[in-house]
Amino acid sequence: MNEKIDLDHLRQWIGKTQEASDIVTEQLTKALRATLFLDIGAPKTGDAAPHTVHWCLAQPVAAMNALGPDGHAARGEFLPPVPLQRRMWAGGELNFLDTLRVGDSVTRSSRISDVAMKTGSTGILCFVSVEHTITTPRGVAIKERQDLVYRDAAKGEQKPAAAQPSPPKAQHSEMHMADPVLLFRYSALTFNGHRIHYDRDYVTKVEGYPGLVFHGPLQAALLVETAAKLHNGKAPAKFSYRGVQPLFDGANFSVNANNGGLELWMANNAGTPTMKATASW
Repeated sequence: MNEKIDLDHLRQWIGKTQEASDIVTEQLTKALRATLFLDIGAPKTGDAAPHTVHWCLAQPVAAMNALGPDGHAARGEFLPPVPLQRRMWAGGELNFLDTLRVGDSVTRSSRISDVAMKTGSTGILCFVSVEHTITTPRGVAIKERQDLVYRDAAKGEQKPAAAQPSPPKAQHSEMHMADPVLLFRYSALTFNGHRIHYDRDYVTKVEGYPGLVFHGPLQAALLVETAAKLHNGKAPAKFSYRGVQPLFDGANFSVNANNGGLELWMANNAGTPTMKATASW
């Protein structure tokens, strides 16, 4: 890292707000259902969309010449200009109050709630927390906190991730393949230009990862849908999640749950957890 981090400057972004609106369409609902391994069906106006469809709505649109080297819009407008190269979605919390449905007009109101620095095993980390309120004409549907983490570029060979305790035996488990098509579909649905999800040369040679990185929100979305399946399709009132290590393409992964969906986790092909979550109804 060549640029000193001025935390006081970055914290000036706390309180900054943004608002955007969009519509839940039949096509989006079908495409997201397919990507989340759900029954595609023939959704029509009034039908429930997947519970995290809001992550596909009203995404920021930047001109090609306004993108940074990682494929994201250049920092410094809504998100603070953190001078660390690697960005990940670290975790967050969702509070589901109403179901988003086909035909709904949806507005997302966003606010930067915190900017903090920590030192981890990989060096300096900068955490940015963003609060979102998702509303429809019926009222508030979702309240959310997203935690983004920024860290410095890789230097030399990366250390293997620290060993994780063996997860409990799953009472409910689904196995799927983390292939590039799945990652491409989710990037397209969320208008996410982050190159770590589709550009193998970039992710391995610039950011130093061993493969394409599985989206944090895609992991969370699969866990939410699994929790809902175990409760007759009802989303949890509260869903908290955190990434514990990256998940990469090229092998199977599992979506797991215990205690009727109160405890959930994603795991890589070796069975090592990559995201952990809790849910309550």
